[in-house]
Amino acid sequence: MTRNIAMIGDFFRVRRGQLVRAELGLPPAGRRRTSGLRREEVSHLSGVSITWYTWLEQGRDITPSRQVLDALARTMRLSAAEHTYVLSLAGYAAPQLAAEPIHHAVPAHVQQFLDALAGYPAYAITSDWWISAWNTACLALYPDVATVAAADRNLLWLLFTDPYLRELLPDWEFISRHNVAAFRAEAGSRLADPPFSHLVGRLLNASETFRAAWESHGIEALTSRERLFRHPVIGDLHLEQHSLVPSGHSDLHLVIYTPVRTKNAPARLRQLVDTRATTTSPR
Repeated sequence: MTRNIAMIGDFFRVRRGQLVRAELGLPPAGRRRTSGLRREEVSHLSGVSITWYTWLEQGRDITPSRQVLDALARTMRLSAAEHTYVLSLAGYAAPQLAAEPIHHAVPAHVQQFLDALAGYPAYAITSDWWISAWNTACLALYPDVATVAAADRNLLWLLFTDPYLRELLPDWEFISRHNVAAFRAEAGSRLADPPFSHLVGRLLNASETFRAAWESHGIEALTSRERLFRHPVIGDLHLEQHSLVPSGHSDLHLVIYTPVRTKNAPARLRQLVDTRATTTSPR
């Protein structure tokens, strides 16, 4: 822990020297010094003693509380990543961020990435599991995603209300319970937020099966795994499901399906995508 305290002290010492005094409402120090705070100023702005703060920068064997580190983070104008870094060195969890509005539109580069996957079904969901983007291979596997009302284009809602999905998934009972548990685990403390509570309320009224799964309070993680789809045209299709988070967009999950190589899935998936392209191309 002493080594970590020394790293925290070094970090704050460097950040203290980089602060712009005018941005904190402080006059220049001396004649021309416009950047950098004195230790006395940091201790005053953060509500800690100058002796204790000096010991921290010197790497003394002290134990800073989370409240003190939070106060120093505010004074130093640390970014979320920097704040998390300092807390992790002291053995504390990442700071709880204020809930931000959920934007269902995806950046253009995310849609371009999905389109570049071409023959692999892929889609993007937001933190409340709204399906925000998809590629043509996804339409071949699940055409309804493009035609369902935008207000209903939620993965969890469709899983319990769309008969096509129930037929497409031969293990629907297991998948539905698993996804309810994964949704609860991912939502966590945000379940009380309107987007989440509204969705759950709708599903409780619409599906007794969802109600039973929800009231069991299952908690599971979404992991990469093999999935079986029973398509009405090409039959059984064995795919691997993968979930990715785009850099800089932690509120998005990209779900990508690749064919299982040990079975006839690659040929069947190509057939499915080619059939979709043929039936939708202009004459």
